[in-house]
Amino acid sequence: MRQRLLEMERKNLIGKLITLIQLLVSVICIVTVAGSGMLPKKYLIFLIGALAVLFGATHILQYPKNKVLRYTGMIISLLMTIILAVISMGMMKTDDVLKKVGGATYKTDNMVVVVKKGDSAKSIEDAEDYRFGYQTAVDQKNTDKMFNEIESEVGKDVKSEEYSSLTDEAQALLDGKVDAAVFNEGYMSMIDESIDGFSEKVKILYQYGVKTKVKSEKKADVTEPFNVFISGIDVAGPITTNSRSDVNIIMTVNPNTKQILLTTTPRDYYVTIPGVSGDARDKLTHAGIYGVDASMATLENLYGIDISYYARVNFTSLETIVDALGGVDVNSEVEFEKNGYSFHKGVNHMNGAQALTFSRERYSFAEGDNQRGKDQEAVLTAIIQKATSPAIIKSANEILTTVGDCVETNMTSDEMAKFINMQLNNGGSWNIESQAASGMGDAQACYSSGMQLLYVMWPDENVVSDVSEKMQKVLK
Repeated sequence: MRQRLLEMERKNLIGKLITLIQLLVSVICIVTVAGSGMLPKKYLIFLIGALAVLFGATHILQYPKNKVLRYTGMIISLLMTIILAVISMGMMKTDDVLKKVGGATYKTDNMVVVVKKGDSAKSIEDAEDYRFGYQTAVDQKNTDKMFNEIESEVGKDVKSEEYSSLTDEAQALLDGKVDAAVFNEGYMSMIDESIDGFSEKVKILYQYGVKTKVKSEKKADVTEPFNVFISGIDVAGPITTNSRSDVNIIMTVNPNTKQILLTTTPRDYYVTIPGVSGDARDKLTHAGIYGVDASMATLENLYGIDISYYARVNFTSLETIVDALGGVDVNSEVEFEKNGYSFHKGVNHMNGAQALTFSRERYSFAEGDNQRGKDQEAVLTAIIQKATSPAIIKSANEILTTVGDCVETNMTSDEMAKFINMQLNNGGSWNIESQAASGMGDAQACYSSGMQLLYVMWPDENVVSDVSEKMQKVLK
């Protein structure tokens, strides 16, 4: 009899210990959720109350002599402990991702040394006796830093040849007048505009990243109307790398009225770049080479608005995000085929590769780049709609795993948490509208590419005024 009582007490002790572990994990969960700042106060209070009641119930069930009740309490306690542990780890992971994605403070100029594709050099040391070409039209400061780095690596001064433009420098390399060329990798696509297939005729021998602080913008209160610049850069490497901005969308957000206005500005818009080009004009896409802050300043100057935040994605990012979401439903205004994909007029369910192809195509349309801008807005609208729907829950873990390396923003993790908190607290769906600036095509010289005539689009001042006015209305 005594042995039986001792055995019963031992089992009761195990059950009580399990419920105490449940209590500990419950406290950790509450602290983690509260610390994230994402859960509204009313839900946090409900969570605390619910976990207190569950602990009380499972712990009390360990006292009756009835085995069924005790075992039931133990099972419930174990399940709750596992669920709460998963929730806690999920919240920690979310917080880590927000910190990784947010609070960006610097940009990277990836300076490169390129040689002809068949060159025998395998490292920068092999090129110590080469003649290096460089240009003085733009980015002289980073070019000087690169030469210092090269000479530090090879241990001596190197021979150099000066050219007045990127095109002249690149052509000199292909013609054998210099053995290597030094420039910002962000200019590679610009050189391709002047010298067809240049990037396919050369190889990168050496590269050096120059980090620079991004000019800080006046931050907004995310619970009040604000603008976000969404930049799609034309590289597949590190998201911080300065590069042409082929997607230029201003997302005007009004949390009070649940309105989002997406405004696309064509990549070839012929504009001035404040602090860079002076009175000379350049393509909007080229502003990205000087950093995301240069692109923001250009758009602020164009529309007479303030842009508080930015988010940068590259081509790899779009595919990854769309696939993580399980695909998105995109509305196409026209029917066309590209890269083996067929897009019909109306709603198309797309995976990442299809969404990227859809977003990049412009030659299939009479409106060219104008239609591409509309298609990019359609893809972004589909992503926002999917990301704010209940369907996001089933793919949340995959999205958190992948998004950290895909997106960069200057919005801090605290600001993002505050915005999520507001959305959860207020609920409701968002009304998403879109608009696009337009103009007339022409061939002009651009600040960043010298005297070479390139296709540009002159802004239609009436359209720009209307676009700006609509943004201002959403902000009110």
